[in-house]
Amino acid sequence: PINCLNLPTIPLRQHISPLTLPFTLVLSTLDSVSLMYPFFYRPMFQVIEDGWKSFLPEDAFKDLESMTEEWRLSDVNKDYSVCSSYPPLVAVPKDVDDDTLRKAAAFRHGGRFPVLSYYHKKNGMVMMRSGQPLTGTNGRRCKEDEKLINATLRAGKRGYIIDTRTVSVAQQAKARGGGFESEANYPQWRRIHKAIERSSILQESLIKLVEACNDQSHSMDRWLSKLEASNWQTHVKEILTTACLAAQCIDREGASVLVHGTEGTDSTLQVTSLAQIILDPACRTIQGFQALVEREWLQAGHPFQQRCSQSAYSNNKPRCEAPVFLLFLDCVWQILRQFPCSFQFSQHFLVLLFEHAYASQFGTFMGNSASERSKLNLSQKTVSLWSWVNRPQEVERLSNPLYEANCLVIWPSVAPQSLLLWEGVFLRWKRSSRCLDEAYDEMVHIIQYNKELQNKVNNLRRQLAQLETEEPLLQTP
Repeated sequence: PINCLNLPTIPLRQHISPLTLPFTLVLSTLDSVSLMYPFFYRPMFQVIEDGWKSFLPEDAFKDLESMTEEWRLSDVNKDYSVCSSYPPLVAVPKDVDDDTLRKAAAFRHGGRFPVLSYYHKKNGMVMMRSGQPLTGTNGRRCKEDEKLINATLRAGKRGYIIDTRTVSVAQQAKARGGGFESEANYPQWRRIHKAIERSSILQESLIKLVEACNDQSHSMDRWLSKLEASNWQTHVKEILTTACLAAQCIDREGASVLVHGTEGTDSTLQVTSLAQIILDPACRTIQGFQALVEREWLQAGHPFQQRCSQSAYSNNKPRCEAPVFLLFLDCVWQILRQFPCSFQFSQHFLVLLFEHAYASQFGTFMGNSASERSKLNLSQKTVSLWSWVNRPQEVERLSNPLYEANCLVIWPSVAPQSLLLWEGVFLRWKRSSRCLDEAYDEMVHIIQYNKELQNKVNNLRRQLAQLETEEPLLQTP
């Protein structure tokens, strides 16, 4: 195995000398995908569970069917001809036929017609995602698209369209053939614009943040100035704020939501997946979070091969490179830190996903879509990351000892003082983790000791109850 391929990407220079850095960059930019390490990796562990079969759309739909009969699983995209970035199977309203879906797809960017992202069991409201509508400067409309998203509304209910772009950016998109839903054509929907930045700006932000974290000067003013100039925490705040808005519309307003930006493969997925973490306790478990990443990122068409192709240290600046998934993981860590007992997994799981998204011996994050992964035959030629993660010893390592199942919706604070720099990623090689490791081990010891004491208390209570029932029998003459 080529060890450098399994190194975390951001702190690359902490492990690789300047002389070997060009060699590493060459390895990360191979001309042929089939030459990449996952195709040559052979696991040294026993594969108990085939991760490629762990989170199939058919299995997820069975859970949906147990809650509602209003949706169906369509194979309209079985040959990837309707939308190249969608999976073969998508959940759509039961009353909408495949011909309507095809016409709606022609009206959406990249063919990404509105599909189900999340069903809220509490009140039956849903969250959908799509690409932007292709209205253009002439205000083009599509009745099939209107029918599709209106089919998700209950009688007398209104919905919210959350556009992750500012009004000005959405207006500018019209000149390039894109646009947004007009109130005249979608009267039952209220449109809300948010300000999540484009991928190119996010990449520049990451580069500035890494430079700040590697600054060897000990000037507090310089450090804080560089951290603020990176705008990284601002991006975290905007994404979390938008996700909270989507969750609030669904849970508190009792309204269904459609989320989209331009392509629907970046900020859209950040918002839909974070909203589910806020709303759905199942997504806060190890298995549930894997299913979320599989459903809302891998199957939903986030272009991992493009977005995570190199690193913040690369001398080349690929136009498509952007830390979209890393920002999502950072947002999850912010929520985990605020609700430390509500997540079954620890930050180690998030760091592991970050590492493998950039450089991995597994094939899970290869390719830009389900279509590309199918063409590469990854399920047959590579090992899934989930096969590694779901081994009992690895589950135990990634588990959060403080976890107590919480079935409630959790509302994270997005106040500036509530959002911290994720030291576990950005300062992991700058500060010794010895004290943190010792504190963690002590915490695990205390929790284990507390469980042992609780078991002793329960045993003593049972013995006392048994003695109390036997005592009247002994007193009987």
